[in-house]
Amino acid sequence: MSESWIADRMRRIDASGIRKVFDLAAKMTDPINLSIGQPHFDTPEAIKDALCQAVRDGKNAYSQTQGIGPLREKIQSAVDAEYGHADRQVFISSGTSGGLMLALCALVDPGDEVVIFDPYFVMYKHLTTLVGGTPVVVDTYPDFRIDVEKVRAALTDRTKVILCNSPANPTGAVNSAAELRALAELAAERDIALISDEIYRAFCYDGDFVSPAKWNDQTIVIDGFSKSHSMTGLRLGFVHGPAHVVQQMAKLQQFTFVCAPHPVQWAGVVAWDYDVSDRVAEYRQKRDFMVSELRSDYEIHGAQGAFYLFLKTPWGTGTEFVTKAIKNNLLIIPGNVFSDADTHFRLSYAADDRTLQRGVEVLRRLAKGRP
Repeated sequence: MSESWIADRMRRIDASGIRKVFDLAAKMTDPINLSIGQPHFDTPEAIKDALCQAVRDGKNAYSQTQGIGPLREKIQSAVDAEYGHADRQVFISSGTSGGLMLALCALVDPGDEVVIFDPYFVMYKHLTTLVGGTPVVVDTYPDFRIDVEKVRAALTDRTKVILCNSPANPTGAVNSAAELRALAELAAERDIALISDEIYRAFCYDGDFVSPAKWNDQTIVIDGFSKSHSMTGLRLGFVHGPAHVVQQMAKLQQFTFVCAPHPVQWAGVVAWDYDVSDRVAEYRQKRDFMVSELRSDYEIHGAQGAFYLFLKTPWGTGTEFVTKAIKNNLLIIPGNVFSDADTHFRLSYAADDRTLQRGVEVLRRLAKGRP
């Protein structure tokens, strides 16, 4: 195969550092794995039963591109009750990643700019590049708060999209209502599309979840079942936003993903009404444990939601610190996977208590320079 066959866009996209750690974990014996960004509990039995029943009932062909009626209707009813936007429409996507890809494809032309917040979910920069856009990074260090004046200063006549994520991966930060309102109003003022990635909305530990869509009825919301219901491998997401945007996204889905997996959508009907508050309470306890155990040795910001801590290294770069951690059988992710800086590392506390305790012990030793 000739190297010249490879499209130029692929040379601007690196393999995920998270995947590299994931592959490394498969080769280690009993690693302390705090690297993976997915719930550690299995999909609830009622949801698995609904999926199996859908398969047995023959719901295995294509569904409508926009998703099955019963699931769309449930979500649309809830969205209408929450926002009351006359023009807000729902469709079902093949995972939240699929929804995000469709949103960027529908909105961004080559040369357009997409504002993202550093630290950022690793996919944001790469998907922007893939659709021909230019990522514009707005720094949120050291406390991971959104400064709307920094955003305003980053806007140009090429800015097409602002992409926010709260609760956030990798920082666990939950933006305040004031921050999100200011961002929503700025986007509306400048006629810029605002995409809100809300996949972790169930995991808010210190207050109620707030969406910028509350103050901007043109906000495009990306959400799904992967994190809240431990359905990461089942690829079931949903999008809601202004009808003229959602219809373009659904049209594009017809020629890419075709539809979300049909039997999984029927499982989603059951998942929508399934109470996950016990899981949320468990992760709140895990967050509290990790923060209380590590705050004397590490500078901690964010951590109000999701299931991540994004910690500043007490010595060295993020890459150097993670390299030492891996030599001590602890798998964590260097911060430069999610950031233009290499000063932090991400850990996930979506793990059993024994694993968390083992991880804390290693992190304490590393902080004190005792590998």
